Amino acid sequence: QKPGAGKGASGGDAAAAPALARAAVAAGVDAVFLECHPQPALARSDAATALALTQVGPLLEQLSAIDGLLRER
Repeated sequence: QKPGAGKGASGGDAAAAPALARAAVAAGVDAVFLECHPQPALARSDAATALALTQVGPLLEQLSAIDGLLRER
């Protein structure tokens, strides 16, 4: 999120969310919070940072795989 970057709402860049989530899991976090919506542009809250629901499943699989690799060590 980029507070104050939008017109009357928070701005942001949803494209950065997957990379940030992967980096966080690789660094050892135990949980992630994702903003998601079937149609992000129509979201009433945090539209600029919301991921499309179609992105969430593949991203969670990636995050689980990263976590699994770390736990094998």
